[in-house]
Amino acid sequence: MSRVRPTPPKPPPPAPVPDRELAAAANLPTMIVSATGYRPFVYRKMVDGPQGAANPNLGDIVRVIDREGAHIGFALWNGRSRLALRFLSRAAEPPDDAFWAGRIDRAANLREGLLQLGEATNAYRLIHAEADGMPGLVVDRFDDVLSVEVSSLGMYQRIGPILDLCASRLGTRHFRVGVDERVAEQEDFAGRPLASPNLPPRVTIHEHGVRYRVHFEGSHKTGFFCDQRDNRYNLAKYCQDRTVLDACSYTGGFGLNALIRGKAREATCVDLDEKAIAIARENANANNVRPTLVHADAFGYLRQMGINERKYGVVALDPPKLIPNKDEVPGGKRKYFDLNVLAMKLVERGGLLLTCSCSGLLPPSEFIGILRAAADKAGRAARLLALTGAAPDHPVALEAPEGAYLKAAWLLIDEER
Repeated sequence: MSRVRPTPPKPPPPAPVPDRELAAAANLPTMIVSATGYRPFVYRKMVDGPQGAANPNLGDIVRVIDREGAHIGFALWNGRSRLALRFLSRAAEPPDDAFWAGRIDRAANLREGLLQLGEATNAYRLIHAEADGMPGLVVDRFDDVLSVEVSSLGMYQRIGPILDLCASRLGTRHFRVGVDERVAEQEDFAGRPLASPNLPPRVTIHEHGVRYRVHFEGSHKTGFFCDQRDNRYNLAKYCQDRTVLDACSYTGGFGLNALIRGKAREATCVDLDEKAIAIARENANANNVRPTLVHADAFGYLRQMGINERKYGVVALDPPKLIPNKDEVPGGKRKYFDLNVLAMKLVERGGLLLTCSCSGLLPPSEFIGILRAAADKAGRAARLLALTGAAPDHPVALEAPEGAYLKAAWLLIDEER
């Protein structure tokens, strides 16, 4: 008796791309707030409520006034979110289609004109949320693909027309949109992942002569960390004829630069994400280099190398965000301390440690304090050569200094104390 194989279920139809109109409605709801200063958002507890009979719907563009009735600006409203208002404009007139096109043009002109990123790469951040006047929206360009992270209900509702404007400006053909589950919970909306028809599963990008594969399925964030571009580039000058350890390597960015541009003697890339290590192998093959690729937890690997008395001329330490929220600040600080104690013990005398934190809740001064304590615990003398951050396609709005999330400390490790 032959077995009849069940008919496989049909894949679900692609989610429709939200296409709410960009221009503000004719009769805008008006929200009253107690205070804002120049912050790009207003907490829900500071909103007194709508003025008049018109109640805003979730995701609406609303007019914002103070208690005396003075105009403050226009914002996206989400009464279910802790960040209830996200400002779009402080102008007297509400946002229209030209407003949105102008914001995208301004963002593109910065990257293509002033920064001239096209000379070095085909991968960069096009829109960096509040710093580009588009709160709750991050757009990275990877060659012909726009890879998007949305953390605002109002932006998600308008993502179709926004991406149309971006594609018209840049000439890209594909997009993919992701919503972090934690963010969706905070904003209280079910943002489904979106993708354009025929989105390629991967693209190849180049950066300062180094080639990388960007896979979209199961990737972190938008798929590639453009923020470390300048730090990857500058690490190479310290690597000639040295052994290099790229801890928490993701897809091997620092290790590849050490070998290809820095002429390192050898490079070892370590990451707990097995898929990331597989892509790092692809990247190595694409560039005809052979780093040692290790699938392991960074804590355990660094500890074992210490037991083995292994030393490296350069160590790059770029862990994932260890402080995702305020409740985890103490534990995250301890993790940064422990990691850096282990890393410092592995750097040879006169070697370099590039150690990073992408936790926005950890101020630079406190990160330096952790490194000072780690050097003392490790018994090493360390000198800070520079403290850098994200590449300039990740600008920081002065009214939102927490946008300067990335800290990269360049430490010269000297003799033991």
